[in-house]
Amino acid sequence: MPFDPNPTEEIQIVPLSRLATDGVWQTELAHDRAEHLLIWVTRGQGRMMMEGKQRGFSTHNAMFFPARSLWSVEFGRQCIGQALRIPVSAPVATPDKPLHLKISEAREQAQLNALLEAMMQEQMGHPALWRRALQSYSELISIQLRRLPPSGPLPPKRPTAARRLSLAYCERVSQYYDTRATMADHAAALNVTPTHLTRVCKSETGKTAAALLTERQLHAARSLLVYSTMSMRDIADSIGFGSAAYFTRFITQHTGQTPSTLRKSSRTAA
Repeated sequence: MPFDPNPTEEIQIVPLSRLATDGVWQTELAHDRAEHLLIWVTRGQGRMMMEGKQRGFSTHNAMFFPARSLWSVEFGRQCIGQALRIPVSAPVATPDKPLHLKISEAREQAQLNALLEAMMQEQMGHPALWRRALQSYSELISIQLRRLPPSGPLPPKRPTAARRLSLAYCERVSQYYDTRATMADHAAALNVTPTHLTRVCKSETGKTAAALLTERQLHAARSLLVYSTMSMRDIADSIGFGSAAYFTRFITQHTGQTPSTLRKSSRTAA
């Protein structure tokens, strides 16, 4: 029988609700992931941050977030759809930049729905060579995404200075959130004042520069509290906090619970 790979991390398709099983913070806080992520919305609307810019989305919108790109999504109450997770180790030629696509053609909608449904059947049934089938379907989806035009008006050939600055800052937050670099440190590295950086980020993303950095740190902290067995001190060190006491104040200020209470309540709910 032909070889069917058995990777440590597998391609996975889940309903949108599975992206936030521990709370809406998992998608609404600005963060990046170690996997590529496709979100396909078949009903409802919401807001997202992509490439340092806030924008809305609605029914039959596809959003692709490459690994290590900073993003956040607020789903409306009526949102229904699916999410496709693709590990970076998977041999799938995914788009190298974030994509936001409004798929208005019924034929294109049906094609994407059919591919995702076929993947779901493979994932549930585990027939022979099902992992290879998931890779092949993912490749077909990637091709479809790259063939479609971007949603909305054509972007300018050269982004505005504000857009470039916002994107550069988001890239720095994604890369250096776990160091002790402050928002002012990032502003200095980008050769702008903290005031200017704050104003630009607020205009482009709807969030201040400090808020974006805080959200990324908070997402990392909550993820480690829920999904790891690391001690509070080790979590604090891994995210760049000077002490466990400072980490405790940070978590309590932004969640209303101490780290230990937050960890306990999350695991009890699970």
